[in-house]
Amino acid sequence: MLSALLAATFAFTPADADIAYETARALVEEHTPRDSGTFQSRRAAIFIKDAASAAGLDANIDTFEAATPAGRRVFANVVGVFLRDRSLPWVVFVSHFDTKTGSKCPGANDGASTTGLLVALANAVSTDRPERVNVMFVWTDGEECMERYCSKDGLWGARRVAKAFKRRGMNVRAVVCLDMLGDRDLHIRIPQNTSSAFRRGALKLAAAMGLGDIVTEMSELVKDDHAPFLEEGYKSLLLIDFDYGSRPGSNDYWHSAHDTMDKISRESLLVSGRFAAAILKGLDK
Repeated sequence: MLSALLAATFAFTPADADIAYETARALVEEHTPRDSGTFQSRRAAIFIKDAASAAGLDANIDTFEAATPAGRRVFANVVGVFLRDRSLPWVVFVSHFDTKTGSKCPGANDGASTTGLLVALANAVSTDRPERVNVMFVWTDGEECMERYCSKDGLWGARRVAKAFKRRGMNVRAVVCLDMLGDRDLHIRIPQNTSSAFRRGALKLAAAMGLGDIVTEMSELVKDDHAPFLEEGYKSLLLIDFDYGSRPGSNDYWHSAHDTMDKISRESLLVSGRFAAAILKGLDK
């Protein structure tokens, strides 16, 4: 019964996984490096806006300036929406697209994989939109810190969006942050610093979908784009594969020159996309 319900709408297909993979590939090949607040990151933002528009979103680039350890920098978020009715609440999906400053990291998994995943998810729901929520997709510039995470280092794009939501009194039902979900050896983790009821619901959904061995809870806290939304009082969930390396526990591909396209797969993007689409379906109730 649940399987039939999930398949009824917002189906994420192998063709959508191909879109996710090819978007990630183009981002890596044509826009590396794309370190936060740089000219290259703004070029990447234009590429993402065009991809989001092609997927059917009403998309724009939000350019802003912020203080960093390297002085003031100009950042560029990409925001795309499916607006059904202004009276309805919003579900927001977030992925960063920047690479780690100075790391010479192509960011195939760490940034590009979920950048492509958001484009593909938008494509999947463009012809069968949710009925009870509006949907927003946000690609953030400046998730990666330059030195260490603090109020003036890292999470610039997410803080910008979360504060704007608060200032405008946005009715946000939930924020879902996706990061590093293209890993060939996929293990989606949900950290403790997420909304507890949302975390439990996501784990229950994963078990019902037969993904209980892939989607699990982690005991650690993770600094990522979901954190500013939590701080502003919004229900927020982070899905991340934080075991990314040549052997279990090594994480040696992360923030390194080894984070390349051969480390991610269409199959992992298909699983991650199906799970994200199922979460959206649940939030559309």
